[in-house]
Amino acid sequence: MTARRLNTVQEYYFSKKLREVATMVAEGKPVINMGIGSPDLPPHPKVVAALKDSFDHPKVHQYQSYQGLPELRQAIADFYEKNYSVAANPNSEVLPLMGSKEGIMHISMAFLNPGDKVLIPNPGYPTYQSVTRLVEAEPIFYDLKADNQWQPDLKALDQMDLTAVKLMWVNYPHMPTGANHLRDTYEKLIPWATAKGILLVNDNPYSFVLTDQPQSMMSVPGANEVGMELNSLSKSFNMAGWRVGMVLGNQENINAILKVKSNMDSGMFFGIQKGAIAALQTEGSWLKKLNEVYAQRRKLIFKLATLLKTDFDINTSGLFVWAKYRDTSKSSVQFIEEILNKHHIFITPGSIFGSQGEGYIRFSLCVEVEQISEAIKRISKS
Repeated sequence: MTARRLNTVQEYYFSKKLREVATMVAEGKPVINMGIGSPDLPPHPKVVAALKDSFDHPKVHQYQSYQGLPELRQAIADFYEKNYSVAANPNSEVLPLMGSKEGIMHISMAFLNPGDKVLIPNPGYPTYQSVTRLVEAEPIFYDLKADNQWQPDLKALDQMDLTAVKLMWVNYPHMPTGANHLRDTYEKLIPWATAKGILLVNDNPYSFVLTDQPQSMMSVPGANEVGMELNSLSKSFNMAGWRVGMVLGNQENINAILKVKSNMDSGMFFGIQKGAIAALQTEGSWLKKLNEVYAQRRKLIFKLATLLKTDFDINTSGLFVWAKYRDTSKSSVQFIEEILNKHHIFITPGSIFGSQGEGYIRFSLCVEVEQISEAIKRISKS
């Protein structure tokens, strides 16, 4: 008999849906997958070279420190100083992770007790909700709306029952909408969370994708006292399968996470850490060229989204295009299923990100230009 906590969650949507898509492909159906944000381009050549070179190190196959290599923590601190103007002590305020998704679980286990409440953005990354339920805490959804530029509404939050709220998730550039935080978003949230005694955690894996000004919540005064930030090399550096992430925060909070992490896994493979160091030292020109590729793809996705009679914001960041379809007679699941079955194009329904995502669909930019052009041809013929 399984644990009761499994009754609170379902299998992750993409885990189930991608099996269905794989079956269609195996049957000979030419499905174009625009559903997931798994970068299809390679990391910087220096990253791969660092991994290869690591195999000559005498300790490459041994257990590694739970806190990561000192030089990796230093590289993370240098990366934050250079790109976000954030000063972090690499010995006490930085912790490497096996991807930021691991961090969501570790943070939840470190700070939440059964019955505690968690503020979760709607729409938002589904893992915030599922992990909250798995640790037997209670998700409390706060609505993000297009007419408020997908920003938290503090007036609406103050009208909610915040009793027992222990933690709040924020995520900018936002997934799935691509919205960037406004200039004063963090400046308002940090004193608000401080007054409420709520741990504020920003999930920040998209900060270099289609933006010239990467931002960090930790650059705002007071953030280190009340907040933490997750980051990842998956999206910005094409290293999704490498599973490299990080969390920054004050020493007390980092130690709490380390207490969980050190009891759940071991240190990251030596070679991957060496590759991560190389990635964190990547020159800006490489990132610029990567964004040029995404900009070209996004331009074609806009054309496809227009053909599908949707409306979208062209001034967004991240790996996705978030579009509102005009046919209100269909749910987002019905809308994408029709496209999948008729045109063999898989697009993500907005409803999997929460009730505020209903009426929207999400396109991934992790698709080659040729495939997007083929999708345009298929829709144009209908």
